[in-house]
Amino acid sequence: MRGARGAQAGPETAATAQAAAVAGGDAPGSGPEPERTVPPPAAPVPAAEPPGATPPATAPAPAPAAVAGTAGEPLPGDRFLDRERSWLAFNERVLELAEDPATPLLERANFLSIFASNLDEFFMVRVAGLKRRIATGVATRSLTGQLPREVLQEIWSRSRELMERQAACYQRSVAPGLAAEGIHLLRWPDLTEAEQTRLFTLFRQRIFPVLTPLAVDPAHPFPYISGLSLNLAVEVRNPATGHKHFARVKVPPLLDRFLEASPQRFVPVEDVIAAHLEELFPGMEVLAHHVFRVTRNEDLEVEEDDTENLLQALEKELLRRRFGPPVRLEAEESIDPGVLSLLVRELKIREEEVYTLPGPLDLTGLGDIASLERPELKYPKFVAGTHRELAEVESASAPDIFGVLRERDVLLHHPYDSFSTSVQAFLEQAAADPGVLAIKQTLYRTSGDSPIVDALIDAAESGKQVLVLVEIKARFDEHANIKWARKLEEAGCHVVYGLVGLKTHCKLSLVVRQEGETLRRYAHVGTGNYHPKTARLYEDLGLLTSDAEVGADLSDLFNRLSGYSRRETYRRLLVAPRSLRDGLLARIGREIAHHRAGRPASIRIKTNAIVDEAVIDALYRASQEGVPVDIWVRGICALRPGVPGLSETIRVRSVLGRFLEHSRVYAFAAGGESEVWLGSADLMHRNLDRRIEVLVRVTDPAHRSTLTRLLAAGTADTTASWHLGPDGTWTRHWTGTDGRALRNVQEMQIEARRRRRGGNS
Repeated sequence: MRGARGAQAGPETAATAQAAAVAGGDAPGSGPEPERTVPPPAAPVPAAEPPGATPPATAPAPAPAAVAGTAGEPLPGDRFLDRERSWLAFNERVLELAEDPATPLLERANFLSIFASNLDEFFMVRVAGLKRRIATGVATRSLTGQLPREVLQEIWSRSRELMERQAACYQRSVAPGLAAEGIHLLRWPDLTEAEQTRLFTLFRQRIFPVLTPLAVDPAHPFPYISGLSLNLAVEVRNPATGHKHFARVKVPPLLDRFLEASPQRFVPVEDVIAAHLEELFPGMEVLAHHVFRVTRNEDLEVEEDDTENLLQALEKELLRRRFGPPVRLEAEESIDPGVLSLLVRELKIREEEVYTLPGPLDLTGLGDIASLERPELKYPKFVAGTHRELAEVESASAPDIFGVLRERDVLLHHPYDSFSTSVQAFLEQAAADPGVLAIKQTLYRTSGDSPIVDALIDAAESGKQVLVLVEIKARFDEHANIKWARKLEEAGCHVVYGLVGLKTHCKLSLVVRQEGETLRRYAHVGTGNYHPKTARLYEDLGLLTSDAEVGADLSDLFNRLSGYSRRETYRRLLVAPRSLRDGLLARIGREIAHHRAGRPASIRIKTNAIVDEAVIDALYRASQEGVPVDIWVRGICALRPGVPGLSETIRVRSVLGRFLEHSRVYAFAAGGESEVWLGSADLMHRNLDRRIEVLVRVTDPAHRSTLTRLLAAGTADTTASWHLGPDGTWTRHWTGTDGRALRNVQEMQIEARRRRRGGNS
């Protein structure tokens, strides 16, 4: 199963819903961005704009050498942390949750699953990208001055340490702990005779018919080993001739990873196959078998400028992905050295890319074990309620969301506020409302049985104009998005795929409604995907509004995405790739000006990753001026906090837990006026340069206060979190100086909702 993919990292794949319990934005490396050489020190810029000014949106994105900042000493050349090591440190934090005895037992199993899935994706994308640069000769140095091969050597070493820790955590702690609670993860010899008999019947009926043993000899070349598949390397002997032979048996990927031998007693599926190899090789002597697994390059390369039909080109590239070069070989530590040498030779893989580990391999399957109905071994159940401004107090009928939005904006915070009774209900009401003339929607990822897609289809079939921008290049969801694009087209929706060369990652919904003689626009701008399942596990923010400026901005932006509009300026939006970086840099510069003038000045950022050199340099300049900077980051951070003379006023915190921290918020004290933005953009090159991203300015004072309090809570020393040091080391702070557990920001949000609803959550 791929269910754990990206849960605490990052991808937001449709299959990650169950596993998303850790706080994975996207794929771990956020895609193989080209390495950049270390930029020269930031140069001074003109004086900051007046506090009320809107930064120009038409200026080109500044190079790292021209970031917002102040005149002063050149910034040091070693001011950036390595992004690959930072990502591995993130996944280590996921592993620490699995290793923590205080984490509920089945949640520990889930974190092991997420760790494994994250690492799979890291190798498929980031490691594969580094190897591709080396192979093509594009071996530019990273921001830390290292060549790709040097980075690879560190990745191989560090990932080996982490994988060994994962195996030890499973073998010595999680599996024994589960056994003590009556959930047994066994190997074949540990089963009772009755259980083995039962599984033999299962093997004959459901497994044997789909197995295909492939021999390796002069008449049969070494078979292709698909990425992430479990395989058995089998040694057999012909008793008539005494000759030994090698064969490969692939474990069918659609089978459960762990098979239930009897209630809450499980065995890996490869053990069941291995115990019955004689059935596959009748008349031969089975001498030995060895389990192994290959990871391949699975990143996509589609040159849109040369492609007339992006949909067809992507389908062809998805087929090619299955045959990407290998980047990692995992094998059980008991493997015969001769067999391992054969695999290394035939796969053309380096010795450093071979990982021998205690079995079982592929612990992503622990996500299935974590889904067992044993609530006492999980986090206490929390069911999101309807946002209080959308809830009907005296009526069981659904609220009139349009009526609410005509009176006020609604700030949503998922999963604490229900997605189904807010965003989903907003679109379903729009689809059914005869006054609604048009719906415009972006879809980056959604669920397999999406009520969002159903609502859009209902709207189109009822005669409404429906425009859907489907990002079919959303990593690892390409197949699903192609399917939904065709389904929407067949229903009469206008389906477009965005702008050439740019992914559309923004989370937008626009509804146009006839009200008397006028048209009113209703909108939703969010930080998360329109995915009802992950909305219960991902922490995200969203703004529902009927504000005329936001509606006009979204109309302009959708026209740009679906047509040939060249509009680059907006009223309440910052839009990448043109105005978003510029807008943030201008606001950082303004905080410097406010601080110099003695006015309130501070910067608070919540993001999934911060890598962009221009923004980091601007934050360094702000810190050198004395502006307090708090950064709440889930994953990668290339900024060094707490460096004397460079970043003394910058603190970086990371929160991981039962929910995936996924929202992005940018808050500025702004001389006491408080300016807050939320949206889809992380501080990475791909977000700021190669995607359509949107931040919306939050204008309601109560909403701005809510968001600034959230940021303050997440970065407070009294909150449980990991703290980043100037050397790139993350330190977990879970208890205070008095030995008491620090506050958990996610539990704080849950308790706040429970108090608000009278404890009926």
